[in-house]
Amino acid sequence: MNDSATPEPDAPVSDSQQEADIAAFWDDVKHHAHLSAAPGYFGASPLEALQPPAWAFGGTPEEADGLLELVLEGVKTATATAQWDFENGDEPLPTVGGMSIILDGSGHPRALIATTQVDIAPFREVPEEFARLEGEGDLSLEYWREVHERFFTEFAGPDHEFSEDMPVVMEQFELVWPKPE
Repeated sequence: MNDSATPEPDAPVSDSQQEADIAAFWDDVKHHAHLSAAPGYFGASPLEALQPPAWAFGGTPEEADGLLELVLEGVKTATATAQWDFENGDEPLPTVGGMSIILDGSGHPRALIATTQVDIAPFREVPEEFARLEGEGDLSLEYWREVHERFFTEFAGPDHEFSEDMPVVMEQFELVWPKPE
């Protein structure tokens, strides 16, 4: 990655600056990570090359930074999202092979991940192995349930509320860039 084009992680960015930073990050990653073999994102013409969606983990800048660090350390290889977050149509359900640009808490692009598995299950049926892959806290299912019940309650939209039966999208991924050491 070209460090001179990457803003300081703590500096907040405007929407237009964020879009420019994400585009520059994507151009840099395509070159340095040798991604030309990823058929869904590259093609014979620039019109066929798709920039992946960019988003941050968690609901606050502090959570975004903390969870991103777990990804960069190789500890976090999964994430859970309430299925209702995809129902408004703003973003599609993740698919195997899909890529995402991960932002830090200030909105700066810091990582590229590729989805390796997607499952949907009621909250009460999320398996212990998945909780471990999320890489948070003590890696236990009990910790995962406590933290995610609080998160899904706090960040639910006006038409939704937490329940043990709510569908959870369980996405597993691998870190593509920066390359894990």
